[in-house]
Amino acid sequence: MHTPVSTLRRLLLAAALLAGASCHADVVVIVSAKNPVKALSGEQAADLFLGKSADFPNGLHAVPIDQSEGSPVRDAFYLKTSGKAPAQMKAHWARMLFTGRGQPPVESGDNAAIKRLVADNPNLVGYIDRSALDPSVRAVLSIH
Repeated sequence: MHTPVSTLRRLLLAAALLAGASCHADVVVIVSAKNPVKALSGEQAADLFLGKSADFPNGLHAVPIDQSEGSPVRDAFYLKTSGKAPAQMKAHWARMLFTGRGQPPVESGDNAAIKRLVADNPNLVGYIDRSALDPSVRAVLSIH
């Protein structure tokens, strides 16, 4: 028979293993090659994607776009920039929506879809796995 403590330990171990698996993604925050922004800090990127800021550091309006929910790249991005797991992100956006303080970034697909959208629009900011980088976009932050 499992005691509540042993069940809790198993759940915590499972959560740690899942978090560790998503942390191995080598994520980069990207902008269009046409965008003049050269770099973002982790805090600036988190602020854009958490709805705390609407502009790049140079004043250009920024529109963050998310990878699809459940994506390992998405989970790694949020965990590493904001310290928030997927359930915490859902709670964050539920609060933001309820209070009228913001809308979550639009989910726009996988690495290829995000890269294609960002390359075509200097106002967009996204994140992809480093392996998907090409000259159409510029990495402004590496997240290890």
